[in-house]
Amino acid sequence: MTSQTNSADEDRSPAEDRIPVVALDPHGKDHHGEAARLRELGPVVKVLLPGDVMAWSVTDHALLNEMITDPRFSKDWRNWNAIIREEISDGWPLIGMVKVTNMVTSDGQEHRRLRKLVTQTFTPRRVQALRPRIQQIVDELLDELPSHADTDGSVDLRRHFAHPVPMQVICELFGVPADERPRLQELMDNIFRSDLTPEEVTASQIEQYQLLARVVEGRRRDPGDDLTSALIAARAADPDSLSEEELVGTLLLMLSAGQETTLSLITNAVRALLTHPGQREIAVRGDADVWSDVVEETLRWDAPIGNFPFRYPLEDVEIAGVRIPKGEAIMAPFSAVGRDVRQHGEDADRFDITREQRRHLAFSNGPHFCLGAPLARLEAALALPSVFERYPGLSLAVDPDELIAVPSLFSNSSSTLPVRLGT
Repeated sequence: MTSQTNSADEDRSPAEDRIPVVALDPHGKDHHGEAARLRELGPVVKVLLPGDVMAWSVTDHALLNEMITDPRFSKDWRNWNAIIREEISDGWPLIGMVKVTNMVTSDGQEHRRLRKLVTQTFTPRRVQALRPRIQQIVDELLDELPSHADTDGSVDLRRHFAHPVPMQVICELFGVPADERPRLQELMDNIFRSDLTPEEVTASQIEQYQLLARVVEGRRRDPGDDLTSALIAARAADPDSLSEEELVGTLLLMLSAGQETTLSLITNAVRALLTHPGQREIAVRGDADVWSDVVEETLRWDAPIGNFPFRYPLEDVEIAGVRIPKGEAIMAPFSAVGRDVRQHGEDADRFDITREQRRHLAFSNGPHFCLGAPLARLEAALALPSVFERYPGLSLAVDPDELIAVPSLFSNSSSTLPVRLGT
């Protein structure tokens, strides 16, 4: 597979050849170093993805914000030149984040139709009504942490707390049976990985849809007070409102995004506080508003989704004096813009929960603003103070430099978070 055809080369302008190119590491080993290099090279750079696939990246906060709210940029993968030219195989390691059918990859009226079906039931009131149940899940998982200690006394807080909190919440919300959840968690993790072989990608995608089809059929036979049942009922009332493929695609989106963002948010926030004792002291002495500041500063400084695919210009466009041809892929580098000094000040590289909070893009913006943002914020706002209150002696069990990143271009977090509970 190649990133360009001869005809594509002929369409390039001489100026394009002068744009810096950064090969992104599919293992995410130096995520923030990579983001810093993108910023330093200019507001618009090229990025080389696995399989020698070329894309663009807009590294300036203001320019990215303008782009993601501009209707000239499509989210529909069918507008990507590389897809049109059949250069992207179904085994491409990033395909699960790109070639899907749901509201994230739709535009205009189609996007509004799909989003409306979810927003009718996934309301702010319903999210807030989950507060007691989320706190119960948090407390139960904290009770169990000592039982998960390894022989050296350390506990992987990511595996045994940060991951199961959002996974249990989102699965209950969408009526996923308990016996399907362990494998579902593994399959959802695979979507964000960028180091899988083509065979692993294909097998994982097939199993994802098989599992979710079982969930849909189960809810169809035995509906309940869950969002999958609500979507099935909407489809039954008006088959034109939602196809079966869109139903499963929407379920895939909500379940994957519903656990991944919060998982990394909780992991990153705990890691940040454990490595910034002064900030931790401010947080544990503070009230709910201070913990909200912890959440927002983590979202800015250490965005759970570091890069997000793709937007495709519907016409030739110019960004910061750089011409980007119609149909090219443009990535949103949320980690890079989260530390843009023009938006967040000269100390943007510093984790500071007392800073004046300015708008960040960790949940995107515009029509595609993350639908699950209120739930992610609520889960983190309950989980974080609870873990530090329950285990005030909490500390990292390894040197921070020993933490291994999630192997992903998208997810920005460590694959484990070994801690000592200090009990």
